[in-house]
Amino acid sequence: MLVSIEDITCGYGSRPVLKNLSMTIAPGEFVAVVGPNGSGKSTLVKAVSGTLKPSAGRILLEGKDLNQLRRRDVAQVMAVLSQETAVDFDFTVEEVVMMGRIPYQRRFSAATPEDRRVVEQAMAMTGTDGLRSRLITALSGGERQRVLLARALAQEPRLLILDEPTSHLDIAHQIDLLDLIRRLNGEGLTVMAVLHDLNLAAQYAHRMVMIKDGRICVEGTPAEVVTEAVVGAVYGSRVRVVPHPEEQSPHVILLSGNAARRLPED
Repeated sequence: MLVSIEDITCGYGSRPVLKNLSMTIAPGEFVAVVGPNGSGKSTLVKAVSGTLKPSAGRILLEGKDLNQLRRRDVAQVMAVLSQETAVDFDFTVEEVVMMGRIPYQRRFSAATPEDRRVVEQAMAMTGTDGLRSRLITALSGGERQRVLLARALAQEPRLLILDEPTSHLDIAHQIDLLDLIRRLNGEGLTVMAVLHDLNLAAQYAHRMVMIKDGRICVEGTPAEVVTEAVVGAVYGSRVRVVPHPEEQSPHVILLSGNAARRLPED
């Protein structure tokens, strides 16, 4: 397994968010993590990326304990695109993407021709090559998201972790980004993506893991996870699930009456 999450409990201070959670990610998979707000999806990303250490259990990356690996070694295997796109420094787009090459560079060394080739390729794939000379602080949220994806791809990772990658993108760029991720996945890149949109998750992922209250409540193929019974129970919403007109993945239609049903009685 590329990633093995073994019975982890993880949270902030004395408050556990993930509780005895176990899952695996095999090489070449596209795994979507879904669930209601506050279910622990972003906490799972922090745990798998090594920025939040579990209080119990362990996470193995290619069979080795994640928290015992050097950050440089982890960065040569795994790249993370978080949902936070704020950048406080006036770097150009090209400089930001070049930061993805740091795990391969010696301290204070100049970029090599190979570094430049990989950066050019990452910017071309994400459509950010035309932004190369602009300051990242002057870009829109969607443009920054694409630049940060280019930086992640410049790491040449075997595992790409995405935390709500479409949250700052319009509809067209959401599809463009996920089409790119699916193509890279088809070329061998392993993907774990936290997605808010069940329909996008079902359309693009091989396997879905649904979390509620810090625990996995169901996992499997999109057809096994995205059902009217499961979505209704986990999200507390009335839904209809129909086949996607082109992909044949399950597609969720939210029915009216949910808001009214949640209003407190007089």
